[in-house]
Amino acid sequence: MTIQWFPGHMAKAKREVAEKLKLVDFVIELVDARAPLSSQNPMLHNTLQEKPKMMVLMKKDLADPQITSQWIEHFKEEGIPAVAIEANQKQDVQKVVQQAKELGKEKMDKLKAKGIRPRASRAMIIGIPNVGKSTLINRLANKKMAKTGDKPGVTTKQQWIKVKKEFELLDTPGILWPKFEEEEVGYRLAAIGTIKDQILPKEDVAAYVLHFLHQHYPDRLEERFGLENVDDMMEAFEAIGKKRGCLESGGRINFEKVSDIILQDLRTGKLGMITLEHPDS
Repeated sequence: MTIQWFPGHMAKAKREVAEKLKLVDFVIELVDARAPLSSQNPMLHNTLQEKPKMMVLMKKDLADPQITSQWIEHFKEEGIPAVAIEANQKQDVQKVVQQAKELGKEKMDKLKAKGIRPRASRAMIIGIPNVGKSTLINRLANKKMAKTGDKPGVTTKQQWIKVKKEFELLDTPGILWPKFEEEEVGYRLAAIGTIKDQILPKEDVAAYVLHFLHQHYPDRLEERFGLENVDDMMEAFEAIGKKRGCLESGGRINFEKVSDIILQDLRTGKLGMITLEHPDS
């Protein structure tokens, strides 16, 4: 299965990223700590060329901390500095500032060597929709600069933001790529709410989550839903529906409500700290 879409504003945003890239010294790419590889935008890899980059793993409070540590080491082994943060924690936001300072220092040293008056380093911040980019920008600027929301694609245009006296930040709209070649990438992003629930059948995404829990976090499956296995997905949905009161007239189970419960439990952390992909997988 190939999942495809490509809204016009995203095509325009990709062109703008390419045009503005020459104005910045480095790139800050935000990914979701629950799916650090799937939430990278492969469409931008060629666009970013050899520009220095750092990775920020967002929503670390929802991700498995042991696997998050492994992802940070994975990126460092690739020569990409990485930090994991929860955007509402000041000390975490400071980690981003410190890493950005180190990344911009090389460019500033070159300017000094040429006798050019040093300036604030400039960074471009990129990330797919709903990764928490606007929230982080507001924390970095220490005031409300960017709109935030729980729906993908709130930011629609580019803007420069000053981060104290440390560096200048160019915001960009969240950009998704035209299609997912791998089915599982689509399911991971749908599960964590990165793509709209209308893109994939909600029941299929919820079933994917239950199957993943059974394979990797069986204790959470039993603790939250009282299930030891999901060999029969219909029975699993019915058991959750009865336990959580998703009944219609005649005692029928409302499978859409069951799906909503499963996905919201994952997205809000009620299932615990869970990561949907491992750097070795």
